[in-house]
Amino acid sequence: MLLTGLHVYPVKSMYRLSPASARVEPWGLVGDRRWMLADATGRFVSQRENAALGQVRAELSENGTLTLTAPGGSRIDVPAPAVATGAPLAEVEVWGTRFRAAEAVKEARLWIAEHLGDYRLVHLDDPRARPVDPQFSAPGDTVSMADGFPLLLATTASLEKLNALIGEEHPEGHETLPMERFRPNVVVGGAEPWAEDGWRRIRIGGLTFKVVKPCGRCVVTTTDQESGERRGPEPLRTLARHHKLLKKAAFGQNLIPERPAGTDGDVLGTLRVGDEVEVLEDGAHWPANEPV
Repeated sequence: MLLTGLHVYPVKSMYRLSPASARVEPWGLVGDRRWMLADATGRFVSQRENAALGQVRAELSENGTLTLTAPGGSRIDVPAPAVATGAPLAEVEVWGTRFRAAEAVKEARLWIAEHLGDYRLVHLDDPRARPVDPQFSAPGDTVSMADGFPLLLATTASLEKLNALIGEEHPEGHETLPMERFRPNVVVGGAEPWAEDGWRRIRIGGLTFKVVKPCGRCVVTTTDQESGERRGPEPLRTLARHHKLLKKAAFGQNLIPERPAGTDGDVLGTLRVGDEVEVLEDGAHWPANEPV
């Protein structure tokens, strides 16, 4: 099996970057979802509420500056706010976990208001501020502002199987869903369909990862990532009928990176498209007290 794709989402729910290589930190790929939008209550904003987020392109410079570009071409450069330089802190929330993030400059909020809505743009200055769900992790595991886990893995074989199942559900014809609908970080080719459901620990290139939980899917998967258009009930309807895990329509598996022996600092290593993927452990189920 091989790593066939890498995707980084600098701002939660905005458009992807697809580099040939990406460095890995304990809380995810470098630059992945360290920024997000928050509403007046501090709750995160995603394509679930506002599909237009996916149409905004986001790029990161080496010095941490975020560049946002709207569909019409309007753009803004936003320096990464940091507590050490006096940036205000905002209390924000992702799926019930509250933590503090640094708020971007006022000009960013005005730009966001013009193109998306009355939201604040915040940056996770301290990537150790948000713990991973302890039911599926070890003490000290943290995550960026992704939904719940540092990385999401999907396989090309499972996507092909899902598209075949959708075709059976819609003999009159249906669009072929691309991998981008599922917003993974790492894409693996050469596996059997749904094989990842049995993986518990894998190696990608020189790094190892715990495979900790299937990813329950939401309305974002019904949203065309190129146009922002909601496209109907698929793939949620077919996943609910044919691939429910932990009582949810599921596609993909969540990963937590492991620190290589002798490695210090935040960067654990680098993933590259074309890296070999090896299953190191399989067979065990997710937490024994959680029914499938």
